[in-house]
Amino acid sequence: FPDLEIKDVQKEREPHVYLSKEEVKEKIQSYNSSVTDKLKMTLNANGIYTGFIKVQMELCRPITVQSSQSQGRYTPSNQETAFYLPDGCVNTLHISSTNTVREVIEALLKKFFVADNPAKFALYKRCHKEDQVYTCKLSDREHPLYLRLVAGPKTEMLSFVLREHETGEVMWEAFSIPELQNFLRILDKEENDQLQILKSRYAAYRGKLEEALRGVLKPG
Repeated sequence: FPDLEIKDVQKEREPHVYLSKEEVKEKIQSYNSSVTDKLKMTLNANGIYTGFIKVQMELCRPITVQSSQSQGRYTPSNQETAFYLPDGCVNTLHISSTNTVREVIEALLKKFFVADNPAKFALYKRCHKEDQVYTCKLSDREHPLYLRLVAGPKTEMLSFVLREHETGEVMWEAFSIPELQNFLRILDKEENDQLQILKSRYAAYRGKLEEALRGVLKPG
C-alpha cells in the first residue's frame, strides 16, 4: 500500500464494545458467510467460539529456536540455534475467544519451538482507515479472536503483527547469557560479511582506476 500513510500508535485507544450472545451468533454467521479461505469460526454451546487468526512476523532481532527433542522452557541448551526470521513470514493459529494476547504470543512461539521468553514480544493490530494505516500495540488482556470477529475476515481491515518490544522497552533481563552471546556472534559474522563486500568492491574499483591510469601513461 505505497499510497497509504502508516502511523504507529503506542496502545489501543478505542472503546471496547461487548456483544451479547445473540449478537455474537449473528456476527459469526455473517463472518462465516464472508470467509474465502475456509478458516471459519465455530460457536460452542457454552458461548465460547473458536477460529483462526493470521499473524505476520516482523522481527528485527534474531530468535532462538530449539530442536523438537529439546526439553525445558526458555532455558539455554546446546540444541538451540539463533537466526533471523525471513521478512513477510505469516503464521496461522487456531484459538478461542477466551485466549488473551499473551496466550497467543506464547502459543505462537511454542508452535515453532522458539525458546525466547514471550516477554520480549508484543502483538500489534494493523487497521486501515481511509487513506491511512494504523498500527496499535495491544495489551496483554486483549482477545484477538474477538477483534477478528468484529472486524470481519478481511485482512485489509484488520491484521495482526508480532514484533519485539521497542528498543526502550526491551527487557534485557529476559535474555539469557547464551542468547546474548549468540546475538554477538551473529553481529560479528554480519560485520565481517559486510567488511568483505566493501573490500571486494573497493578492490575492483581500484583495479579499474589502475587499468585506466596505465592506459593514460602508456607511451605513444
